[in-house]
Formats: sequence, structure tokens, C-alpha cells
Amino acid sequence: MPNLVVIGTQWGDEGKGKIVDLLAERADAVVRFQGGNNAGHTMVVNQEQFISHLLPSGILQGKTCYIGNGVVVDPQVLLEEIDFFQSKGIEISPQKLSISERAHLILPHHKIIDHGREALKGKAKIGTTGRGIGPCYEDKAARRGIRFVELCDPELFAKAINEVLIEKNHYIEHYLKMEPCDVTAIIREYQDYGNRLKPYVTNVSVALSHKIRNHQNILFEGAQGTHLDIDHGTYPFVTSSNTVSGNACNGSGVGPKDLDHVLGIVKAYTTRVGQGPFPTELLDEIGDRIQKKGAEFGATTGRRRRCGWLDLVLIENAARLNGLTCFAITKLDVLTGLETINICTGYEYNGTPIEGFPGNLNILAACKPIYETLPGWSEDLTNIRNYEELPLNPRDYLERIETITGISIHIVSVGPGREQTIIKKHPFL
Repeated sequence: MPNLVVIGTQWGDEGKGKIVDLLAERADAVVRFQGGNNAGHTMVVNQEQFISHLLPSGILQGKTCYIGNGVVVDPQVLLEEIDFFQSKGIEISPQKLSISERAHLILPHHKIIDHGREALKGKAKIGTTGRGIGPCYEDKAARRGIRFVELCDPELFAKAINEVLIEKNHYIEHYLKMEPCDVTAIIREYQDYGNRLKPYVTNVSVALSHKIRNHQNILFEGAQGTHLDIDHGTYPFVTSSNTVSGNACNGSGVGPKDLDHVLGIVKAYTTRVGQGPFPTELLDEIGDRIQKKGAEFGATTGRRRRCGWLDLVLIENAARLNGLTCFAITKLDVLTGLETINICTGYEYNGTPIEGFPGNLNILAACKPIYETLPGWSEDLTNIRNYEELPLNPRDYLERIETITGISIHIVSVGPGREQTIIKKHPFL
């Protein structure tokens, strides 16, 4: 039975939540392997919207879900999500959700530092969500982080937080000029979190190895998108973790031989939240139209997403970095009503075509997209369920993507609902 990694190919917000929710029907387990509550996966079931920031999307399907060691977790946010989903009649018991004992905790000082740094930067700010994700990953790399294994041991937690706050409070008070953390209050608050979450905490790597040996389907769910990867994205306008498929192994505790397929989620156009170069951005009425029709607001921040034409330079870069084996195209229906549609097939710099996706952001910002123009369509796509029933022009658009990239499209989303999906070939079959 195959194990599948689902990856965003752009700058996040590609619709991974819907696709993971859909694919989870055939999965035995769903694993979140990186990021924190700076990600937001939106799922619509029976016209009701669910947004998860930490819970794997498979929770709606009643699947066994895992939060891997590569995730940084704000326990308050996680408990709020658990309570919300349970209030909707969704089972989230320790039999349905496991949290890696090695996952790191987001703590109050991480959020204070996140906000304080952005305030100091002013107009030069990165555009962080302010949720403490970056400072938490910093502490993890610096070997001064605190994990769930410590949270579940009150004595270890108290010792660790006391040691950490000596340095952090000095930085907060004297450099950021903000109110320092109350260590006693934090210990009391986090002991309550530990008491509630302890039944969920386990060795996720061992649990997944049992499922792999029993030939069960595992779905690995990425957060953010390829070009927000800390190593391979548009640095420094990136997130603080590795978002590419290789981190499915590091962030969950499985080996590379246990991954069979990598599905890349591609929005039918391109969006970006926050700062950074965006070669195909549309600063006109077409961009505004796509933004409004696509309801392009961040699920986590509520910020307006910048919109532009589909960028296949970006997609081909993601295909190489992730070893993509197939695509899922989302929000194809949003392009309905446009007379013509552009696809970026290359970049031009200083009047000369260049190869690949530049790492130098000054060069990237100066790149001009090379467009191929295709005819648009006016037909409503939202009720189509079979690929053969798609009108000619949207089919030509999809097939041109396949031809240029050399990667097959297995899934096409034509609306926000779970049922508004065309499945050409199921990745688990």
C-alpha cells in the first residue's frame, strides 16, 4: 500500500486542506510533519467550513492523526482546536490523535519576541504571523527548546523554563522594551496544558513504523508551500522550517524508502501573502477580480493575498525540489469568465531569458515573466465531476500545464466543497 506526501508548490494557500481531507478517505493515518499554527487548512464539509491550524486535516474523516516532531506546537491553540472540533461532534481522543514527545512547544516568550522584532523592523518587517513559530525554531536549533516530553514532567518543565527565561526576559525587557514573562504564571498555565495533553503524547516514529509494517496507507501533510522553505524558498521571506517533501521523513521519524508518491498542489493561478518578489503579480482589475472571486484571504491571518497568473517557473522548481510524481490543480473555477488566461513559461532578466528560479531576490524582483496566452472560458465548472465533461478551453489549459512540466494531473478541484472535485487517477490506487 502506498504512502503519499502532499506538498504545496507555490507560496502556500494552494488548497492543501481540501485535498488532504479528500485523500484521507483512503488513508489509514494522516501525519502533519512541519510548521506550526502559522498554517491554516480550510475544509468545507456539507457547506460547513472547518479551519485547522495544528490538527491534521484527516481528523474530519475520523482517521488516526499524528503531529510529528517537526511541528512546533502552541498547546493553547491545540486545545482550543480540539475543543472546537469536539463541539462539532468530531472524535479527537488519544486513540485518534497522537503528538510526538519530541515536538517543541511554543511558549509565551516566543510570541512576545516575534511581535517585538517585527515592531522594531517597521517597514522592513518580514510579515511573520506573530505566532512565535520562528523564535521557537530558533530555540530548537540552539538546543534550548522545550518539548512535550518535558511538558509531561512538571519538574523538568519548571527547571527548563526557569533557565530559559533568565536570558529571554533580559532580551525582552532591555532590547525589545517589552514586559518580561512571569515564570510562575507560565509554569502554572503549562502544567494545566500538560495534564490535558499528556494522554496524547507518544513516540510517533514508533507508531508510524507499526503502520508501515502492517502495509497501511499513510498520508503526510505539509504546511505552507515549497517557496516558503527555509532553505529553498525566497529567503528571508520564508517560514522557519523545511516545507519540502524531504522533511516528511525528518519531521515524522520515517525513512525515505517508506515514501512512495509526492503529490504537488498547484493553484490554477498564483497567490502570495506578505512581502517578497512575485514576478506574475497582477496589480490591475484582473488581479482584483481573482482575489475577490477566489476569496483570497489568509486562513490564519485574514490578510489579503496578492494574486497573479500561474507561474510554471515556480512550479517546475517545486517539482524538482520535491520529486513530484503528480499534480492536483485547485480553484480552476475561479478563472471562469476571463477572456484570455496567461501562463508564465519563463523569466527574462535585463532583456535576456534566464534558466531556473533565481536565488538572488534582487534579480527575481527584476525578472519579467514570459507569457503564453490561452483562450479563457465562460462555462460554469462547479458541477462537473468527470474530466471528459470539462469544456475544451479549461481542458486545454490543464493539458498545457502537463505538457510544459511533464507531470500528470490526477486531481482537479472546481469548488470549495469536498464533492466539487474531479479525480482522474487516485494517488492511493
